[in-house]
Amino acid sequence: MKRKIFDMLKDAAGNFVSGEEIADELKVTRTAIWKSIQTLKKFGYDIESRGKLGYKLNSMADLLLPAAVQSGLNTKIIGVKMIHKDSVESTNKLAKKLAYEGAADGTVIVAEEQTGGKGRLERKFYSPRGKSILFSIILRPKCLPKDAPKFTLMAAVAVANAMQRFNLPAQIKWPNDIMFDDRKVVGILTELSAQIEKVNYIVVGIGINVNIERKDFPDDIKKVAASLSEINGGEISRIDFFRAVLEECDKLYLMINAEGFGKIFEQWKKFNITLGRKVKVISAETDESFFGVAEDIDEDGALIVSTENGRQTLYAGDVSIR
Repeated sequence: MKRKIFDMLKDAAGNFVSGEEIADELKVTRTAIWKSIQTLKKFGYDIESRGKLGYKLNSMADLLLPAAVQSGLNTKIIGVKMIHKDSVESTNKLAKKLAYEGAADGTVIVAEEQTGGKGRLERKFYSPRGKSILFSIILRPKCLPKDAPKFTLMAAVAVANAMQRFNLPAQIKWPNDIMFDDRKVVGILTELSAQIEKVNYIVVGIGINVNIERKDFPDDIKKVAASLSEINGGEISRIDFFRAVLEECDKLYLMINAEGFGKIFEQWKKFNITLGRKVKVISAETDESFFGVAEDIDEDGALIVSTENGRQTLYAGDVSIR
């Protein structure tokens, strides 16, 4: 109901909407409307109440609330169901719990703050309140467990496509790091629950540095982290960008369900800055390091590296471009 009330106030474009009109439209009591308005105010929306005139939306806080994000969201699966948390240890951790309990395909969990978010290889992800987009998507694709890593590539392409919609250059370093000036803007972590030949669910966690100033990054990551606002030269609406990412994820997910991953790989290669470059590789499986030239990605999304000792296939690990 809060989303429908929000939509009516937003559509009124700064004009008052009477409580009676809202109640008639939603077929609820005016007391129920008043309670929902109070909740929206607590979330940070500046809603003016005036006797006989009703309610007016004066301004919107840049909070990633379902009511705001889903208003105008054009998706068929991803984001239709959305859960917002002010603060959470990890959106992936909560998403896995909800997925185990039966949460629907495409459910999105988003938080204003994470207190214990992790990226790939157990690295801590810096996420100050209200400056990032921190969310996880529950997916229930009909595919084999071996296909799960490919959804990491899907997520990277989705964010890169969203960046293009905002006229921001996007570069992907294998497998899923979105980069700017050799610094990381986006982190993606994909986790899987499966049986031998069946995927129970996949959780794709995405953390996007949106409006973090360079000086605000901790000293230990200041040289390796960047944000969208730095690329843009000014702040970006988190709501608008989040909506764009969800729409791009939805398009690609529908494409995968219908056609497989072929076009995902094509789009990933368009954005990649790894292939054809000299790289240093640290394998997550063996912890061994080696040098070579990144040649291609195979049908599983693994990186193929040409070395002095022949071709090596990397399924998981850390790659730095030399």
